[in-house]
Amino acid sequence: MGNNQKTVFITGATSGIGLATARLLSEHNFRLIICGRRKERLENLKQELSSKTEILALSFDVRNRQDVKTAIASLPSTWQSIDVLINNAGNAHGLSMIQDGDQDDWDAMLDINVKGLLNVSKEILPGMTAQNSGHIINIGSIAGKEVYAKGNVYCASKFAVDAITQGMRIDLNAHGIKVTGIHPGLVNTEFSKVRFKGDKEKADKVYEGMSPLYGEDVADVILFAITRPAHVQLADLVIFPTAQASSTTVLRKNS
Repeated sequence: MGNNQKTVFITGATSGIGLATARLLSEHNFRLIICGRRKERLENLKQELSSKTEILALSFDVRNRQDVKTAIASLPSTWQSIDVLINNAGNAHGLSMIQDGDQDDWDAMLDINVKGLLNVSKEILPGMTAQNSGHIINIGSIAGKEVYAKGNVYCASKFAVDAITQGMRIDLNAHGIKVTGIHPGLVNTEFSKVRFKGDKEKADKVYEGMSPLYGEDVADVILFAITRPAHVQLADLVIFPTAQASSTTVLRKNS
């Protein structure tokens, strides 16, 4: 391991933005701890990237506080000093008027998007504060900047991510820890498929007639953020595809 090689911890590494980020960082001299619930996907990714960098896989559910504690405590001593934490795990469940919302969907979004981020951060931050260095990247959403119809609880969860990110930046300032919030607009990942419970037709319609972002586009921005000089902190970034101007303003070509 080179003296300048940093260790990066990525949640939600088995698909979308997390997967694209793991692949990109493996090409740029980072050691990776990839995390996710789907063990088979994690192992496949570990095999894919192991020829490029040192890599360790941890399978756990960010919602389960004890699982998170146990998994992170299990890290070998040579992997315990984490330089960059990318809180990427997140989801949307359903798209309903507030009066029609499914409370199980609400729980899933708040447990993963908010509590999951907190559970992982809680275990990793003590190491960063002890070494007075580190970088947290929280993946939010344009839904954390603007509320849209039927977005209610999902938007609330992402507004919480934005607030926690700002709070982290203030609280961790004394320790020289960088905190970056990245808030994408439309990104073509498994996101919409999950939101619409596997309904591919509804999911595809989200990106119809326009060119969305892809996980790789957000990964590029993450790489840029974590490779800035020590005195430079990218605090808050909103990323749209060119066809998007706000959460609800999207230029779509007639099909």
